[in-house]
Amino acid sequence: MDFNDTPQEAEYRAKVRAWIAEAAKEYEGLPEPKSQDEFVARQKSWQKKKYEAGYAGLTWPKAFGGQGLGPMNAIIFGQEEAKSAAPTGLYSIGLGMCIPTVFTHGPKEAIERFVPKALEGSEIWCQLFSEPIAGSDLAGIRTKAVRDGDDWIITGQKVWTTFAHLSDYGIIVTRTDPSAPKHKGLTMFIVDMHAPGVDARPLKQMSGGADFNEVFFDSVRVPDAWRIGAVGDGWKAGLTTLMNERLAVGGKPRNSPGWRTLMELAKGIDTEQGPAIERMDVRARIADTYISDEGVKLTQMRALSALSQGKTPGAEQSISKVVVAKTMQDMAAFALDLSESAGFAAGEKDSDLQRLQGAYMWSAGLRIAGGTDEILRNIIAERVLGLPGDLRPDKDTPFNEIVPL
Repeated sequence: MDFNDTPQEAEYRAKVRAWIAEAAKEYEGLPEPKSQDEFVARQKSWQKKKYEAGYAGLTWPKAFGGQGLGPMNAIIFGQEEAKSAAPTGLYSIGLGMCIPTVFTHGPKEAIERFVPKALEGSEIWCQLFSEPIAGSDLAGIRTKAVRDGDDWIITGQKVWTTFAHLSDYGIIVTRTDPSAPKHKGLTMFIVDMHAPGVDARPLKQMSGGADFNEVFFDSVRVPDAWRIGAVGDGWKAGLTTLMNERLAVGGKPRNSPGWRTLMELAKGIDTEQGPAIERMDVRARIADTYISDEGVKLTQMRALSALSQGKTPGAEQSISKVVVAKTMQDMAAFALDLSESAGFAAGEKDSDLQRLQGAYMWSAGLRIAGGTDEILRNIIAERVLGLPGDLRPDKDTPFNEIVPL
């Protein structure tokens, strides 16, 4: 495992760093957006800058408007971008998960219509998979699509859809054949989020944000030309999306606290036993956090080394996500307990306490988003360790015999 850039990678990193330093200057020191419109406008402006400078779709094929570069180029750009004040996040789902599925499985007409506008940032996308009773068991979805001539009529509900209320389009997995086994009766479509019958309702989070949505579909009409893959092949198309999702959510969230944050907090807290940083139990928790953080870092470096050598990483991202989410939750909970009543107070903007409060509130969701701990542990057990798979007695049973529709 080599932690160092190759000469070519170092040259590219220097080029990227210089461009980002200049291009992101206008965002430095800006206050948080005062409105949803300001948030979207700021994100769109940065995406357009990247597009015009040739830094959008770095790994996408040139035929689809990308740059045709290797994964290390995208990773290097992402690492440098994360160090800047550039506004990121709104396009991570669309460009990281949805559009790659569209140009992998979609018809030519849909690719030509949707891919360029998504890449330049003029259209925002969301991923419509999870449902109230179909999260970990994604193949258990009930949202149905019924053929009507050259169109399909979609009826049902999705939930936990990030940025649905801000999106122009989405990819949606529906059940088109309830008489087929649950993994085989699914079909994916592109859906217009502004179409009649689509109702996206933001869900207020305890952090004060409202990025997630529940989305209702009441006889929404979608043309067959917007179908992604063959009828009944929705699970295959969905796996493409999920593989990209695992990569996107597997790492540590940007600006999230770690062992250094916990150590600095402990330095400033006095307890009945003296300064918190001198207590053995506190030092042990800091050490535990350090070990987990470094383990994730090295695991991700292993994946990066594989990518730089032209290899395909294994389940490293599943391992990282399991560890990152639990470590963040445990560390933040310990830090707020250590702070006693101050842990409940509103921390100053960008303070360690505020970041820890945010991590505490977000970490529970992170253990669900992109695959629950249980699902990811099963993936690691079966695909890495070679352990026997879970019993799945309903795997070949027609879906309408499992769940009456």
